Amino acid sequence: ELLTVAAVAALRDADVVFYDRLAPYQDLPSLTSAELVDVGKKPGHHKVSQADIEKLMVESALAGNNVVRLKGGDPYVFGRGGEEVASCVAAGVPVRVISGVTSAISVPAAAGIPVTHRDVSHMFTVVSGHAPLTENELTHLAGLGGTIVVLMGIGTLHHLAAGLRRAGMRADMPMAVVERGYRPGQRTTIAELGTITSAAAGCSNPAVLVIGDVVRVAEANRGCAGATAELDRLAASLMEA
Repeated sequence: ELLTVAAVAALRDADVVFYDRLAPYQDLPSLTSAELVDVGKKPGHHKVSQADIEKLMVESALAGNNVVRLKGGDPYVFGRGGEEVASCVAAGVPVRVISGVTSAISVPAAAGIPVTHRDVSHMFTVVSGHAPLTENELTHLAGLGGTIVVLMGIGTLHHLAAGLRRAGMRADMPMAVVERGYRPGQRTTIAELGTITSAAAGCSNPAVLVIGDVVRVAEANRGCAGATAELDRLAASLMEA
């Protein structure tokens, strides 16, 4: 439902769609009649390498196909979209980039957490959690203030939490882990920076981490997240009926 009108139109007109596991691939058969090619990646396991993905896209386009590369979130927010555009341009393939709704904003919202909030946070920073941050990066991040959003950061959660504490962030800073945003089984774990490692021991990717006082706003917005869950349960019961 968070696909833009432009994205839906592109899928409708596509001949080939290259998609990954974070895109809404389960719904693709109802959105397009195109050939569907899974080039998804999992942490530590790349079914198709990035170079091969770019090669496949270019080859298909040069063969005369209208190609769509479908990504979860926004292609220019840790989506390697810039690399894929560069490969297409170098091969003489015209490209149109359609912006998406990034999980850095939408997944916290699904849990009732706004990334900015009046008198609480007037800025937010988005960080990749794929690799541990350096001490300089941790010090810089801890001193920024506002909200910190970390994408795919379960694997580096312990390093991040410990590093931010070393860099001076208070141990009672609220923190949330939102797993499987907008998917069945969505779950939010809320703790503090000093306790999040143990609280989130059973969490797994895909997940979005949120660090900052806006996490407390989730308590006030519990009705929003609860309403979403209730709608999900209602939809499931209707499907069963």
